[in-house]
Amino acid sequence: MSNVLRRAAKPLSADTFVKSVLKNFMADSGLEPRLFGPHLRVTNAIKGRVDFELDITKDHTNRLKIIHGGTIASMVDLGGSLAVASMGLWSTGVSTDLNVTYLSSGGNVGEKLQASAVCEKIGKTLAFTTVTFKNSKGELAARGSHTKYVEKAWKGDVGYIPPENWNGDEQA
Repeated sequence: MSNVLRRAAKPLSADTFVKSVLKNFMADSGLEPRLFGPHLRVTNAIKGRVDFELDITKDHTNRLKIIHGGTIASMVDLGGSLAVASMGLWSTGVSTDLNVTYLSSGGNVGEKLQASAVCEKIGKTLAFTTVTFKNSKGELAARGSHTKYVEKAWKGDVGYIPPENWNGDEQA
């Protein structure tokens, strides 16, 4: 698509754009498709906030048969990236800091872990995100923060328009 056509193209909704970014993570990343596969999905996205959930399988658990802390940490990483995407950035930068606090059990196989990622602030160089997790009982299970270096992300496609080379379905 030429630059003239791209400028004339109607941007996607925040929800559709974020789902397209997730689809791209699943297509091009090594970790996310293997760890989460079809078990993780975005349930809603608006500018600055993304809600998503994970159907917990055995692959997400530790030897105690509860969700592994590393799975939750990976969800903080991905969730922070999706929160940045919800601001209209296709490229979501690189991590500079990630923190997770575990408060109660996130759940067992067959249960659902719900998460909300919020882009608290985004500037020219850094984006600050928080992610909260609730288990199937509705209890706060964990909370995380994720800081991303986004300076180079601003030089790419911005404004809910996937890049020209994206071959995915716009209605992800």
